[in-house]
Amino acid sequence: MPNDGNVQTSPVAARLHLQLDADEMLAAALKHAGRQDFLDRSFYPALRRLLGACSAESDLSAFGRYSVRFDVLRSLSNLLEFENIELLHPQVLSRPIERPIFIMGMPRSGTTFLHELLVQHPGTVAPLSYQTVYPNPSPSGRLGEKLRQGWVEGQLRFVRLLAPELHSLHPISARSPQECTDITSQVFQSLRYDSIYRVPSYQRWLERYGHLEAYRFHRRFLQHLDVQMPGRRWVLKSPDHVFALNAINAVYPDAALVFVHRDPVRVLASVAKLTEVLRRPFARSIDLVDIGRQVCASWLDGAQRMMRAAASSESILHLHYRQIVSAPLETASTLFRHTGLALSEEAMRRMRRWLERGRRREKPRRDYDLATFGLDASHLRAQFAPYIEAFGVQQE
Repeated sequence: MPNDGNVQTSPVAARLHLQLDADEMLAAALKHAGRQDFLDRSFYPALRRLLGACSAESDLSAFGRYSVRFDVLRSLSNLLEFENIELLHPQVLSRPIERPIFIMGMPRSGTTFLHELLVQHPGTVAPLSYQTVYPNPSPSGRLGEKLRQGWVEGQLRFVRLLAPELHSLHPISARSPQECTDITSQVFQSLRYDSIYRVPSYQRWLERYGHLEAYRFHRRFLQHLDVQMPGRRWVLKSPDHVFALNAINAVYPDAALVFVHRDPVRVLASVAKLTEVLRRPFARSIDLVDIGRQVCASWLDGAQRMMRAAASSESILHLHYRQIVSAPLETASTLFRHTGLALSEEAMRRMRRWLERGRRREKPRRDYDLATFGLDASHLRAQFAPYIEAFGVQQE
């Protein structure tokens, strides 16, 4: 099947509304919203690329095709709603997003734990999972917000039924702080897709295209949320931010950057396993060795990007996984001092309370076999030796 963004489907799939056709989805979203067109169609080339790759390369099951379509229609609906709000309230786009804190670095290195800890500070705020699905206020007020949270929680429970291992690998709830890849995915320019679906041609296109447009939308998205939660510092997290540093620096020139480091050998086994678990509900078949090769190449590139960034900037704060898990309050204090946030007694009380709740539900450590994904520890250590040496990363 040619990979030009056009998707051919069988009559059966068409009858089941499982076709992945960009124009048909745009028409469906516009009809549902009662609109004639989008004011801004700049997302359209990315959408065509994504759907073409999903159709040609992902070996999607019927449920996988339905999930892609559901996700795309949700994002299109949000884009139309943004436009409606901005027409009525153009001042939304003038809201300053000042000195946001971006946490990034090696995945599976405590960034989620750190993110949740930091947002216990009453002076910080993060996008929550349900807000990445429903970013604008419910017309039904607080009751509508509660219903939306319940609906998102129900979707997360359904995903856990399909992928029982997911919760132990990456626990999440409707009110958990969410990664920024769920924001940039709404203009179809996100590294999130490469974790859930096998889309190598889309990934190569995104590398060439860059992330500037996606992060301009990211700022726009935060402006809409900031109307609802004003006066606090945004704390944003995604390991994948390391692949978009130029875009972040262009869109957020006053951003505070935090790199988190961990032994790549330990990281890659866990990332490969998480990728497998994420893809299984949506694909008819999965190649584990291909996953291993993909995550290794991706994070070797990520490690090199972190080294280049660190060499050119002394303002980046560097943290380590063991530091985060062994001394979380001290680590948070270091980060807040670095970013100019005062640490009040109330903030410390909230963080201690959150840590105490977490200790009561700690999960046992899990080990994953590198060989399952075609990876070898000694070879990985040789490949990542410059990164390990540059940041003094301890072997696990």
